[in-house]
Amino acid sequence: MTVTERTRRTRWVAGSAVALAVLFAGAATVASARDDGAGEHASAAGSAPRTPGAGLGTDSADAGFARDMAVHHQQAVEMSFIVRDRTQDEDVRRLAYDIANTQANQRGMLLGWLDLWELPKVAAGQEPMAWMAGGGGSGHEGHDMAGMPGMDGDAYQAHDGSLMPGMATRTELRRLREAGGKQAEILYLQLMTDHHRGGIDMARGCADLCTVKVEKRLAQSMVEAQQSELDAMADLLAARGAKPSGAKPRVHG
Repeated sequence: MTVTERTRRTRWVAGSAVALAVLFAGAATVASARDDGAGEHASAAGSAPRTPGAGLGTDSADAGFARDMAVHHQQAVEMSFIVRDRTQDEDVRRLAYDIANTQANQRGMLLGWLDLWELPKVAAGQEPMAWMAGGGGSGHEGHDMAGMPGMDGDAYQAHDGSLMPGMATRTELRRLREAGGKQAEILYLQLMTDHHRGGIDMARGCADLCTVKVEKRLAQSMVEAQQSELDAMADLLAARGAKPSGAKPRVHG
């Protein structure tokens, strides 16, 4: 498969992820409206909560994933808009647009669910990704985080603005803003590769631990779409004589 074919396939997968996100958000809204319309009779009968996920705790895996992935996605959107202004390469610009569009839509969904569940978008005193290590109080054993980059036991060592695995540091974001042309393309692709790897691990955690079915399905769609984008980014890097790297500095020359 050529780089162009891979990019086109990635754009289709990313577009499908956006469609799924909109579908899932609509389903959650319809379900909420339908249950609200059931009136007091349903409440008196002791039926299930009116909104899918209602009754979740702040420390639940569902809430933790929604909060953390919203933060993770926001940085991906930021990096994608930066590189669109730093290069004229159409393949990289299209990929960046697809990532920004998909993840902005998904971020809106995640924050919307927190509103529906009447849960805070920022949980004071809770470390990012604590819901993965402890199972989020859901009765699950928790997700194995030992192999994730930057992990020290079950805790990620936040540094220089990087709050979770895969997130770029403030220094790396500054370098991306200052780079141009091929150098910007390579740095973006390397940073986004690391970003996707961290995001995929987190999404798998939700697929294992979350209890709201619509959120679990969204998490699984993230895994599939971002894995496809990882393959496309590896091809784009190879075409530029570079490769993914978790080591720093990532760009030479």
